[in-house]
Amino acid sequence: MGFINNAKAFGAEFVESIKNAKVHGATDEARTAYAEGRAVLVYKIIEASGGSIDYTGPMAGVGEQIEAIEAEGWALANMATVENKTLSGDERAGLICVFRRR
Repeated sequence: MGFINNAKAFGAEFVESIKNAKVHGATDEARTAYAEGRAVLVYKIIEASGGSIDYTGPMAGVGEQIEAIEAEGWALANMATVENKTLSGDERAGLICVFRRR
């Protein structure tokens, strides 16, 4: 069981590092767009983990990215869903988000 628990812990750490990188990327893009005086920011957010899109539940990293963008002076105005596939064939849900300056 030690190996399995270590693998699960490593997997959780890996997903967390991906979520953090995506949040930092979203923050940087939001700051840049705001500094450029843009009125609209369109941002594609893909969930951080390879979870199935066939069930209801939290989308890893999505809320954190939306919060990070809104913290930079943007308000989520609209969103649409997209289906994404990774190179390994995993499906990940994604969102096209339209933010407007506050």
